[in-house]
Amino acid sequence: MNFPIRTALAAFLALLGAQAFAQITLYPGEGWRGRPLTANNSIRDLSAAGFNDRASSVVVEGGRWEVCEDAYFGGECKILRRGSYESLRGMGMNNSISSIRPVPRRRQVNEMAYAPEPLPQATYEYRQRPRERLFEAPITSARAVVGPPEQRCWVEREQVTSSGDNGTVGTIAGALIGGVLGHQVGRGTGRDVATVGGAIAGAAVGSNVGRNSGNQYAQNVQRCEAVPSRTPQYWDVTYDFHGVEHRAQLSAEPGRTITVNRDGEPRM
Repeated sequence: MNFPIRTALAAFLALLGAQAFAQITLYPGEGWRGRPLTANNSIRDLSAAGFNDRASSVVVEGGRWEVCEDAYFGGECKILRRGSYESLRGMGMNNSISSIRPVPRRRQVNEMAYAPEPLPQATYEYRQRPRERLFEAPITSARAVVGPPEQRCWVEREQVTSSGDNGTVGTIAGALIGGVLGHQVGRGTGRDVATVGGAIAGAAVGSNVGRNSGNQYAQNVQRCEAVPSRTPQYWDVTYDFHGVEHRAQLSAEPGRTITVNRDGEPRM
């Protein structure tokens, strides 16, 4: 075998090897939800695969991939590194990918062409895997686990009487003048539990609002109390699959059944 043929063959095998390790999985829902599409080679038009303008999250298993908003790699394109992309909204590619192709290892790519860095580790434990068969398992119990106590604050108006030049001050009465001003909710876990900050507005605590006479004036006083939280951090779910009891923690309230794979593992 002469040198030019050996060189061409080596280059072809290298390209073939790079292609063999390239893999991308597109999901129709954010957070790697829905029935996915997995590819190892270029797809010029995702309409042929029934996945045009449908991708909302991506997992790149190997190599680098170029995703474009038009068929035949037209329009705006982004290069995706290996990793998991929980949402494509931040890069402006949500539900707008029409063609995909692996990027050769030797191809020099401008850093501006890359999409934002993917998650450092895959966090898609409950995602559906390609060609994975799914089942519905009945839920036997679901318990909401709430967060820490919430703090509720309000302002009361107090009438204060000065007892003379010596500055002795006595409290006459306190009257509730404001509703709840803030409602600070404890931080939860899971994708769907939010943290709400309550802003306390009103006059400064302890400031003089007005004087009714030479010896009387009103002041605002802040009061706070802890109340039990009603915000679930997660749902502790028990379900039965083929006679075996399983448990899972979900970020949202479940229905009557839960989607699982053949091993009884949750799939969202």
